[in-house]
Amino acid sequence: MHLDDDLAAAVGRAWTDTEPWAFVTDLTALGSRMAAGEGEARAADLVADAFREAGLDRVRQEPFDAPEWRRGETTLRLTAPGDREFEAIALPYCPSGEVSGELVDVGYGTPAEIDDVDVDGKVAVASTTTPGDSRFVHRMEKFGAAAEAGAEAFVFVNHVPGQLPPTGSLTFGEEAVVPAVGVSSETGAWLTEYAGEGGAVELSVDAETVPGESRNVLAHVGPRTDEYVLAVAHYDAHDIAEGALDNGCGVATLLVAARVLAAADLDIGVRVAAVGCEETGLLGSEHLAETTDLDMVKAVVNVDGAGRFRDLVAMTHTSDATAAVAERVGAETRQPVRVREEPHPFSDQWPFVRRGTAALQLHSDSGERGRGWGHTHADTRDKVDDRCIREHGVLAALMVRELADDGTEVPVLDPYELEEAFRDADFEPGMRAAGLWPADWE
Repeated sequence: MHLDDDLAAAVGRAWTDTEPWAFVTDLTALGSRMAAGEGEARAADLVADAFREAGLDRVRQEPFDAPEWRRGETTLRLTAPGDREFEAIALPYCPSGEVSGELVDVGYGTPAEIDDVDVDGKVAVASTTTPGDSRFVHRMEKFGAAAEAGAEAFVFVNHVPGQLPPTGSLTFGEEAVVPAVGVSSETGAWLTEYAGEGGAVELSVDAETVPGESRNVLAHVGPRTDEYVLAVAHYDAHDIAEGALDNGCGVATLLVAARVLAAADLDIGVRVAAVGCEETGLLGSEHLAETTDLDMVKAVVNVDGAGRFRDLVAMTHTSDATAAVAERVGAETRQPVRVREEPHPFSDQWPFVRRGTAALQLHSDSGERGRGWGHTHADTRDKVDDRCIREHGVLAALMVRELADDGTEVPVLDPYELEEAFRDADFEPGMRAAGLWPADWE
């Protein structure tokens, strides 16, 4: 791969740059970055400063209205057999309230498993994972299926041990219909055992959803052209942890890429966006898509999950053009880049993909199914390996540069092929549960 002297020097600097670690340190030291809250606003200021220090121009914050879910106390108490209390945390958009009911184990919480048992008036207990030989069933689909079947409440059991109750949004932007909480793997083992003995629990949740404000942090690098590439990463995180992996690593990777791109001779401009409220419904990227003339966007690169683990994954969402770019950069740099062509709706590329914009989601793979430390108290800075951030930032920059090249043609997505791909990947049930299935795909 040919790099001119300035770009080669920027890539070399990235190899030993200490700024990514300093940025992750500052970001995780802020505390909660919960969507539309005060911590997210502080994080937006930090990101804006980092954009300026990276050499980007036209740095600004663009506010938008967003619901703010506020977490209060949660109590989960076994009432039969015996009397004991377990640690539990409410999931975002969980309503306040008190419920009681018999425990019922629904296994992995797949719709088929929920159909096989009677959950009406009961408290459904489900694992965060799904069997390795089947499609991954998203949390929202499990919750939606249980609520539709009449469950009084839903308990989400982490499959990763370590006394780590998981969190994660129940809906995309609106209060859920019944309470739902996360519990640790160890607590889940007790609850499923008690479920087999006719066990019952009382659940009390204090939470509220109020009008709030979030913001996207926008910047620009390269020439000012009518057409541009859009590079995004979300900077919000769940309030129970530091959000180092999800998505501190991703926004730090975007910053590395931006610093490299600032030294590149680009044919068209690159718009850089750190978006808010991803964890509570892709609200920042949805606002960005709604307020952007997408005819001007050549392609979107979403950095969500990159920088966490050693090998980069490029998810291409049916676009042959973005797949070719990822494969070419991987081959020419002799870096392992695994290209996955199947689509994926649960990240910030989705508001653009469903409108026909070609995209890449840059992720990384631990080899394990599920989120690992993500969405738990354990998502902390000590899990970060900033070598991954620096390397993936360089690779992201080179992919963006290829997409910004006048010689790289990137057709818009074919809506019929896109719909077929989502149906073939069996995403329809989960997307319907999350309210993501497009009306024109009915």
